[in-house]
Amino acid sequence: MRNTARWAATLGLTATAVCGPLAGPAAAAVHAPSTLVLTVGHGVAAAVAAPERAVTLSCAPTPSGTHPAASEACAELRGTDGDFATLRPGDHVVCTKEYNPVVVTAEGVWQGRRVSYERTYANECVKNASVTSVFAF
Repeated sequence: MRNTARWAATLGLTATAVCGPLAGPAAAAVHAPSTLVLTVGHGVAAAVAAPERAVTLSCAPTPSGTHPAASEACAELRGTDGDFATLRPGDHVVCTKEYNPVVVTAEGVWQGRRVSYERTYANECVKNASVTSVFAF
């Protein structure tokens, strides 16, 4: 029995020594998933507003999806570590005070953690002034 255990340990260490360097580049290419579905619709909340537009956004390993500016949107989300609430507002945009609510949502996974975000803006102009390219579709 002792001889069998010793051989098994020897074979295991040899396999690790020989195959370990081969697995290095493949292991480095693994990324945590970052795939989101973004929606925009008119209404006071997502529960009562049917999405009018929806896109997918995948940021790992490279930006992709149906989002028209996937690279820019991924860069902005990386800058906030996926925190939609801290996206920077636009510069000096003047909007009317018309109340025609627009709701945006983000559902999915950002760097391996679940994301569920919803925000309602007073109108389309305020939405466009308040977020960058993430919800610009």
